[in-house]
Amino acid sequence: MAWFDAIADLRIQIFRGFPYLYDGTRAYEQKYLKHYLNKHSLIVGAFDGKKLVGAATCGILSEHDQSFSETLSDAGFNPETMLYCGESVLLPEYRGQGIGHAFFDYREAHGRELGLQFSCFAAVNRPHNHPLKPENYQPLDEFWYKRDYVPLEGVEADFSWKDVDQDKETDKTMQIWLKML
Repeated sequence: MAWFDAIADLRIQIFRGFPYLYDGTRAYEQKYLKHYLNKHSLIVGAFDGKKLVGAATCGILSEHDQSFSETLSDAGFNPETMLYCGESVLLPEYRGQGIGHAFFDYREAHGRELGLQFSCFAAVNRPHNHPLKPENYQPLDEFWYKRDYVPLEGVEADFSWKDVDQDKETDKTMQIWLKML
């Protein structure tokens, strides 16, 4: 599937930058993206002509990664009532044009259509003094707050991947953000 490869390549390219620093492979991406090939999931694409320049995914949390489901279940939430927004990836030259908001609009509408109560996502926590942090780095927290998402205090999940400057996978702490639908 050409579009599947295009999303995989886009994820690898975007998440290679800070704060994710992800050293991904297409094989891993294709396996990961299969989470979104079911009747409850949604994949939204942004195109410039026929070129995929951005993508966003979502699905019911209970049908996604078990560590995120368990984390929210342990915090008192029912994963079957939650929309999990997997990622929003967009090439830098297309940012600031409302596409990121459109990604969230489509996903949140999908969650409401499914009758879900909450929308959530996970964002990696990196130290403020991380050696690979660019000087001009701007976190997305302000954008997420404007969309009425809030970080759940003390609700974090661990997820593992290989960083661009590492030889093997290491655990990362992911902050869970939540919004009522």
